[in-house]
Amino acid sequence: MRCRLSLVVLAIIGSVLVEPAWAGCPKFTEIVIDPKIGEVCYAVTKADVNGDGQLDIVAVSENRVQWYQAPTWTKHIILEDQADRDHVCIAAHDIDGDGQIDFALGAGWIKSNMGTIQWITRGPNPDAKWSIHLISQERSTHRMGFADVLGTGTPQLVVSPLNRSLDGKPGVRVMAFEIAAQPKTERWPLTVLDHTLNRLHNHTHVDWDHDGHVDTITASEEGVFLIHKEGDSFHRTQLGTGASGAKPELRGAGEVKVGKLNGSSRFLATIEPMHGTSVAIYTPQPDGKLPLKRTVIEESMQQGHAVWTADVDGDGRDELLVGHREAGTGTIKGPGLYLFTCEDDAGQKWTKHVIDNGGIAVEDALVADFTGDGKFDLLAGGRATQNVKLYVNQGGSE
Repeated sequence: MRCRLSLVVLAIIGSVLVEPAWAGCPKFTEIVIDPKIGEVCYAVTKADVNGDGQLDIVAVSENRVQWYQAPTWTKHIILEDQADRDHVCIAAHDIDGDGQIDFALGAGWIKSNMGTIQWITRGPNPDAKWSIHLISQERSTHRMGFADVLGTGTPQLVVSPLNRSLDGKPGVRVMAFEIAAQPKTERWPLTVLDHTLNRLHNHTHVDWDHDGHVDTITASEEGVFLIHKEGDSFHRTQLGTGASGAKPELRGAGEVKVGKLNGSSRFLATIEPMHGTSVAIYTPQPDGKLPLKRTVIEESMQQGHAVWTADVDGDGRDELLVGHREAGTGTIKGPGLYLFTCEDDAGQKWTKHVIDNGGIAVEDALVADFTGDGKFDLLAGGRATQNVKLYVNQGGSE
């Protein structure tokens, strides 16, 4: 499938320019990696699973973990009906230090109001299912990733639940689990980074304040917050207001990523509110104060559920990949996948390009070079469409 624009006439929708020009958007060829992964594709990620130097595709369904071997995309099922149903998130890391990729997995997130956090590792037989090792349990475990937020020199598994726990705290426990010396048998030490936010749908990691330490940025009902380490404790700072509304489900943000403009200038990209209709860009205020300046660049989605930033067209500015999982209200209804290109150094003018209109109800998406040609490709997993698709960057523009 080639990248095409939403309209054939010049139109302004919010601050997004939709026009009959390619404006740096590369051409993409669509590959259906899996036409039916299961009932839903909850998550996708990337990893060199077999250690051959090529980046493989990894996807999670309600009861399976599977990877698709580059470059033929042959499917390998490594976990099936071995963890609580409804696997919701996955993160790749060499957990046991044997030089091979393992995975952390969040599961059972809607079963009896509980969630399980575990990691899986392979055995000597490459065709056998992998083994599960429990790390912890936490109500509504929802997102995870590896990052050294404690500053120990070794990444921790950072987990953010969706809803507040039942321990009397006002919000969810954003948790960092240190990998134990014997990760299969020993307890993983836990540090709670924050417990003040609710309906925390996603988080990301970056050294936001340039102090040499990795920070956590969250998207929740309360907005967009930075969780950063000061001495031996963690503090939160509001970076973005999120959407405003009378009800909790109409407030805040649900997805967040950090992107770069030219030079050292950065922006935050969000979907607002959780499972929302809008895409917002946050850029520095003229006076440098917080919260950041909020600019809405898209308002016609339904059930927005994925955002990613990367310099896809090689112009020095990051593009914004966005997906939603239900038909929207605009001319291009979707559900689908879009690429927004930034047209100015201030991050205020964006052009929307349609990658997939109606062919995938996006639950998760990311950007990576899956073909090894030096160009970023797009990967997405579908909820109602139950599929996994790769959009290969052909370069150029039209």
